[in-house]
Amino acid sequence: MPSWIGLPEILILLVIVLLIFGPKKLPELGRSLGRGMREFKDSITGKDDDKQLEERHAEQAAPVAPVAPTTATTADEEARAQAAKPADAS
Repeated sequence: MPSWIGLPEILILLVIVLLIFGPKKLPELGRSLGRGMREFKDSITGKDDDKQLEERHAEQAAPVAPVAPTTATTADEEARAQAAKPADAS
């Protein structure tokens, strides 16, 4: 740490940041800063590429079966369908 930045300067800086952003925004700012640093570190070390490859292999290994359409109807819909059949037959 440079010799010109001491404890009083750091405390003044933290007070200024607290006054600017407020106590509600500080945890959010800390989280986003940590997330950004983690993403940067992962991109440098190549860990992000490994995670993406694992996700791709998992998606290819377990394909999702298509969902069959449901034919469940209400009693009113069945009554309308039966009433429409004789009219179509004539």
